[in-house]
This record gives sequence, structure tokens and C-alpha cells, in this order.
Amino acid sequence: MSHQLKPIVSSLHLDNILLPSASGKFKPPSSSYIIHRLRFFNSSSLQKLTLWSFLFLAAILFFFLLSPPSPPPPRRYLQSTTTTTSSIITSSWGGSDWERRVRSSAHVRSKTGLSVLVTGAAGFVGTHVSIALKRRGDGVLGLDNFNNYYDIALKMSRKSLLDRTGVFVVEGDINDADLLRKLFDVVAFTHVMHLAAQAGVRYAMQNPNSYIHSNIAGFVNLLEVCKSVNPQPAIVWASSSSVYGLNSKVPFSEKDRTDHPASLYAATKKADEAIAHAYNYIHGLSITGLRFFTVYGPWGRPDMAYFFFTKDILKGKEISVFEGPNHGTVARDFTYIDDVVKGCLAALDTAKKSTGSGGKKKGAAQLRIFNLGNTKPVPVSKLLSILEKLLKVKAKRKVVSMPRNGDVQFTHANISLAYKELGYKPTTDLETGLKKFVKWYVGYYDPKKKSAW
Repeated sequence: MSHQLKPIVSSLHLDNILLPSASGKFKPPSSSYIIHRLRFFNSSSLQKLTLWSFLFLAAILFFFLLSPPSPPPPRRYLQSTTTTTSSIITSSWGGSDWERRVRSSAHVRSKTGLSVLVTGAAGFVGTHVSIALKRRGDGVLGLDNFNNYYDIALKMSRKSLLDRTGVFVVEGDINDADLLRKLFDVVAFTHVMHLAAQAGVRYAMQNPNSYIHSNIAGFVNLLEVCKSVNPQPAIVWASSSSVYGLNSKVPFSEKDRTDHPASLYAATKKADEAIAHAYNYIHGLSITGLRFFTVYGPWGRPDMAYFFFTKDILKGKEISVFEGPNHGTVARDFTYIDDVVKGCLAALDTAKKSTGSGGKKKGAAQLRIFNLGNTKPVPVSKLLSILEKLLKVKAKRKVVSMPRNGDVQFTHANISLAYKELGYKPTTDLETGLKKFVKWYVGYYDPKKKSAW
């Protein structure tokens, strides 16, 4: 199966421009030749030339003033090249047909259903959450800018999956305040599931501005719009287990300090938690943050270890397995996507209404933060062993020291608060979840082998 996406904008090639040959030498004209030619331009000739030039310019100006102005081009959003590795022009928005699709997608089909705007809808978690909401009768509208942090073809495949489920994904950026205001003009969303963000810990060392643009500026822009609409929506958003940073106390609890981030990504998520507190306190927005712990599963992100381990095992490439100081174990609290989705929906269902109106707070509003993990950390080396077993291929391992690139040695979630408040109880062990992922991976990237699963 081919999953290649054609470039949206073709590049200009300077080597196609014709240049004069350099094989001969250029000889400038002699001064006597120039003087000889100037003799033909007497004062009468110059006056005629000036007159005709004036008449020609006047004619051009006359026709220009009479011609009607061209209609403006359709509005398009251009993502800044300073925030991603390449710019992406998204589809135009607005118009009666576009508004009809937005309303239809956000239409609530159950008596107790919600109307939810899902940002980052074509992302890994966003796709699964959107489908789960739609299937139970909620109104769902997606928003995604389809940036190229990883393979856009995978995101477009997720979008096709959402289309088939009845979820319309608007192509646009959370930094576009006009677009956000338009969406709220068309639909009175009861909830926002904010999953759009620049993901990844290591990529921050290559493109730090993208994290500020998406995770901080984008979040503030979304909150600014939400505080001003009436009624204000309740907001559930994705924080990260990365906020625990260099904490050595385990398991990580929501009560623990989070002021020692190990990466810029973690720092932006910590900043978002503080920003959420401010908008809750000042504007009465109901806000719930969810700290995800290493989410994995079908339709996942190619930059995650379980994903590229699978790819490299099948290609016979060497795999670097990190170890901590003094040969310490590197472990993650791997959490299966279906369990995380249940936590997201529970957070939406238990979110109380915002209390503000017109940007002004009318009373105390709900503010919550929850860990969504599996509470059973697994060494990365065991993850690799499980993949070897499922793929029936031996990996080429190379044990290396963990570099200082933003990764931490371990994560471990205390989920007692989420269990108490949300009824959150993960049920999928790592081997069961990886088996489902591998089945999807083989079917997606190599359909010929799908029958073996």
C-alpha cells in the first residue's frame, strides 16, 4: 500500500532560468559608436517621444480605472515556516456549504449528548476520542493543521477514517482566532477537547519555536476565544506526564511538585497548567487537565519507541536500547489508547459548566488535573522482547547510555484520584495492547501480510 503524499506546492528551480553563455568574451561598444547613434536624437525627436510616452501612459491609466477590481482570493491559512519544518496551506474555510458540514458534524444525536470541538483531531489520541464520541451520539467537529512533524500521509489516513465515521475535520490552526470565533458562531459547543499540541520530547532541541507557537500561544488563543463566547464551553485538555520531570518519588501523584522539567516540551505543558489556572480564576472557565502516560496503540505516532521499534525490527535495523546511570533500567508506564479514551470521555462527562459570561467570571469554576496511566511501569527492554515475540523476528539490539535530550529514566502514574473522580480503571496489559498495535501496523503498511493476523 502506498502512503506517499504529493507536495502541495512545487518548488522553483533556479537552474531552469536561461543565462548567457560564458564561452565567448563580451566586448563593450566603442565611445565613437555611441556618439554616432546619439546624433539621430535631435530635440524634435525627443519631444515626439515624450508626447507619445505620455499618451501611452494615460491610456493605460484610463483602462485601469474603468476596469472593475478583481475579487479577493478565498481565505487560506498559511502556517509559519518558523514553527514547522515546512509551511502547509490548508483548505479555505467559510461559505454556506462549509457551514452546513460543520453543523452536520457537530449535530448531537442523543438526548444527553455533548457538542464537542476536538482540536488535534487527526492526531493519534484525537482520532480515537473523536470516533468514540461520535459513536455514542455526541456531536463532534475536528480541527487540525496537519503539520509535518511526522508523516502527513498517516494523518490523512486518520482523516479518511474520521470522514467515514461522520466527523468533519476543519483544516486550520488553533492560533487562527478568526477561524475559532467563526466555529463558535456556527456551533454553540458545550465542550472543547483540546488535544492539539507540538508533541515529542527530543524534537524540541531542533525546533523549539514550534512548542511555544502551538503549546503556549495556541493554548492561550483558544482560551481567549472560549472565555469570550456565550455560553462558555467546559474545556478538557491534554497535559503530560512529562511535567513530573526529574521527580524521583514514585508513583507520580497530582500533588507532587512539577517545577523541574527535563525538556522544553515538559516546560510548555507545565506553563499550560499555570495558564489554565489563571483563566479559570479570572474568567470562570471550567478546565480539566489530563496528564497522559506514554499512550500507545493502533494509528499511533511514528516517533514513539513501540512504533519505530516495530518498523526497525521488520527492516532488520539496529535498535538502540537506552539504559540509565550505573546500568539503570529505563521504564515507562505504557497506557493503551482505549483506556486513555475512556478517561477522556469520563472527564468530559463529569466536567461542570463554566461560570463566566462575556469574559467575566460569575462564580467559582471547576479546575481539575488527573493522571491517566496504567500504573504498571515496564522496562523498555521488555517492550522490545514482546515485539520480537509478536513479530517473530529477533531484534538487533545495541545498549547505549541515555543521552540528555529531554527523556527521563522512568514514569509511573498514581491513578487513585482519576479512579475516584472519573471511575478510571485501565484494563489492557502491554502484551495485549501491542498485539493489537502490531496487527494494525502490518495491515496498514503491508496489506499482503494482513491475512497472517
